[in-house]
Amino acid sequence: QVQLVESGGGLVQPGGSLRLSCAVSSRFFKNYSASWYRQAPGKQRELVAAITGGGTTNYADSVKGRFTISRDNGKNTVYLHMSSLKPEDTAVYYCNYMATWGQGTQVTVSS
Repeated sequence: QVQLVESGGGLVQPGGSLRLSCAVSSRFFKNYSASWYRQAPGKQRELVAAITGGGTTNYADSVKGRFTISRDNGKNTVYLHMSSLKPEDTAVYYCNYMATWGQGTQVTVSS
C-alpha cells in the first residue's frame, strides 16, 4: 500500500519562499509520475505541478516561473519549491502518486 507523507508548509510573507516535500513509500517510485495539487477555501482542488518518472514537468499557468517541481528517486521524495509567493497561493497542498493522496500541508501567504 502506497503512503505519502507531506511536510514543509507554514506561514510566509508575500514574496517569500517555501519548499514542500512528499515522501513516498513505494519501491516503484521512480517509474511513475507524481503531482502537487492545492485546494483553497471554497474552491475545487486544482493541479499545481506534475513530474514524470523521467523528469518531464508541467505547471499550472498561475505558478509558471515561480514554482518548481522536482524529485529525488534515491530518496523516494518529490518536492515543490515555491517562490515569489502571493496571497492567492494560500491553500492546503496535497501530494498525489498512483491515485493516492497525502494528508495535505497548509501554506498561508500573508503579511
